[in-house]
Amino acid sequence: MTSICVFCGSSFNGDPVLKQAVEQLAELMINRDITLIYGGGNVGVMGLLADAILQRGGKAIGIIPQFLMDKEVGHSGLTELHIVETMHQRKQLMSDLCDGIIMLPGGFGTLEEFFEVLTWRQLSLHDKPIGVLNVNGFYDLLLLQMDVMVEQKFLKPANRNLVLTSGDPIELIALMESFVAEPGDKWFKDRNLT
Repeated sequence: MTSICVFCGSSFNGDPVLKQAVEQLAELMINRDITLIYGGGNVGVMGLLADAILQRGGKAIGIIPQFLMDKEVGHSGLTELHIVETMHQRKQLMSDLCDGIIMLPGGFGTLEEFFEVLTWRQLSLHDKPIGVLNVNGFYDLLLLQMDVMVEQKFLKPANRNLVLTSGDPIELIALMESFVAEPGDKWFKDRNLT
């Protein structure tokens, strides 16, 4: 992987464990010459991660809609900053520019971005690995809900397994690097649509 898209919060709760995880992820990305693709903000976990990458001499590419730039939340020191019109264009470009996706702690926007690209993966619209950096158990209940979806037969185990999870950035990147996508039409074959 040469680039990873990171979805994360525009807020930061001050958790030192989360800050340490962000620093560790940044260090790992720098050591592997991996470019950060992210939402372009200078606030919250987004700003922490971008700053950690840039301070280490790495590349950080942001994609931000104009209305957020107008609110002065765009990061001015990035390697590249792409300004788009809509949130959908933002997600599409972020996905297009990356080789893999990681979700860090965040709120509604983080979840929305994550689930859209996860659904795209389920539908074989891309074949990129998708990981959850489950810092300090932040996403335990969300991951448990996914297991309930499998138990209740609303989600196939193979699709649940598309979500790679670890609390350790090193382990998560290793899982993502070893991820092998299923053939592109598996979702359709499972539903007898081909």
